[in-house]
Amino acid sequence: MALQGILVLELAGLAPGPFCAMVLADFGARVVRVERPGSHYDVSRLGRGKRSLALDLKQPRGAAVLRRLCARSDVLLEPFRSGVMEKLQLGPEILQRDNPKLIYARLTGFGQSGSFSRLAGHDINYLALSGVLSKIGRNGENPYAPLNLLADFAGGGLMCVLGIMMALFERTRSGKGQVIDANMVEGTAYLSSFLWKTQKSSLWEAPRGQNILDGGAPFYTTYRTADGEFMAVGAIEPQFYELLIKGLGELTLLKMQQEAVSCQARQTLLSVKRPSLQPKSWGTVWL
Repeated sequence: MALQGILVLELAGLAPGPFCAMVLADFGARVVRVERPGSHYDVSRLGRGKRSLALDLKQPRGAAVLRRLCARSDVLLEPFRSGVMEKLQLGPEILQRDNPKLIYARLTGFGQSGSFSRLAGHDINYLALSGVLSKIGRNGENPYAPLNLLADFAGGGLMCVLGIMMALFERTRSGKGQVIDANMVEGTAYLSSFLWKTQKSSLWEAPRGQNILDGGAPFYTTYRTADGEFMAVGAIEPQFYELLIKGLGELTLLKMQQEAVSCQARQTLLSVKRPSLQPKSWGTVWL
């Protein structure tokens, strides 16, 4: 396993931190989750491959134990708001003085600096501040969050994994650890680079919910099937669009793909009767 021999200390938190540590464990790292006293399990259910112990970091004895553990660890992953670890006398300046090779990963919502750094938040708040939330939703409806996957897990947990991996690689050259400031607002904004770089292209020139990739095109959206379930249609390329139209039996619509996002053509396509076959049968029609 790629991370065999790497020791990670995960300070207990919610979804993004446990996911980050679980990924490291999945690739061979030895992960020890440090729980608060009285905690019986990881509510995120992301404890695969980990061991755990309980420490009261607010007590000098508990903080001293963590400090000794960090002295022989490779990575410390902490999910607290800015200033919490410093207040406990467990900030990176102290722990990296004991162990210069320690990679100190800080995973928060808003980062270590700025007016929001000491505020609490959730996935939907981070998603909104990143700008991504404004692009998700149907035309004429409020923006909506796609579960808590984008900010918590992708922009937060997975981006933090990437930071830790790069720090481990850099340490092979310098022999020194680093402080990683991974936060969900900036991580999600970075993850959406494609969205902002193509902002003025034909992909996003219409308002939210009226573009090709955000549900505005009838050949790239979801439909309810006859059994009350749903099916996803993604027929962007002309050859796949042709299969879609032939499957629907509406050959007169073959030449309408280029205008399919425009109001009149879109309404024509949407007026085609909803799929009446069972979902398994659709696979034999188009796939």
